[in-house]
Amino acid sequence: MRSELFAASNQEQESAQAGLRLQNSKLLKVELRGEVFARQGAMVAYQGNVQFEAQGAGGIGKFLKSKLTGEGIPLMKMRGQGDVFLADRAADIYLIDLEGPHDGLSINGANVLAFEPTLSWDIKMVQGAGMMSNAGLFNCNFSGQGRIAITCAGTPVVLSVDQPTFADPQSAVCWSTSLQTGYQRAETLGLGTLLGRTTGEGFTMSFAGQGFVVVQPSEQPPGGFIGGAGQGQQAGQDGVGGMLGGLLGGR
Repeated sequence: MRSELFAASNQEQESAQAGLRLQNSKLLKVELRGEVFARQGAMVAYQGNVQFEAQGAGGIGKFLKSKLTGEGIPLMKMRGQGDVFLADRAADIYLIDLEGPHDGLSINGANVLAFEPTLSWDIKMVQGAGMMSNAGLFNCNFSGQGRIAITCAGTPVVLSVDQPTFADPQSAVCWSTSLQTGYQRAETLGLGTLLGRTTGEGFTMSFAGQGFVVVQPSEQPPGGFIGGAGQGQQAGQDGVGGMLGGLLGGR
């Protein structure tokens, strides 16, 4: 049998080292020799002796935060010996290695594909968000030492924050937790109206300090209890903002 389908670039990529690696730009290969966490429903194929166990939002504490904030990751634990292939709607996949206690990544839960169990993570209120915006109030913060696979809707740009930096909160995929973040109404930056017409940019995120921001060429729609359209401001009026701020902290 002969076909371009069988080109070497489409063959399974082999490696003697266990862990997360790219099969290609849209497919993650997990060479499983123990445990790895992944987004529920992301498995597209596997070989070997592998068990899949639903983890919900990653524990009762994270489950409660997930329900309150609309942020979180529906997880499954993959355990055993074998190869597992993961994908998310043909999105581009990138690997990030966190290398110790001083490395931290704040990431939109919708962009998390898989990560090694050596990493610690939690749901945190984005620093400076308050209750102003209807998108991006809560993120998943990762720290420690290990590898994480993230997805982007298209080829992203990585901005080095060496000057005042701003991004649409629905396009910001992740950023260094060392950065100081804030939310500003777009009209304060001159983006709210143009010749009497709205630009569609209600809020803008600001970043300052030393670090990076990853921005994808697409906007994730807002959602969730706090993320739903209009609910963030109402929640703040009802005093939920203060309660969640105390529960989740800010970063």
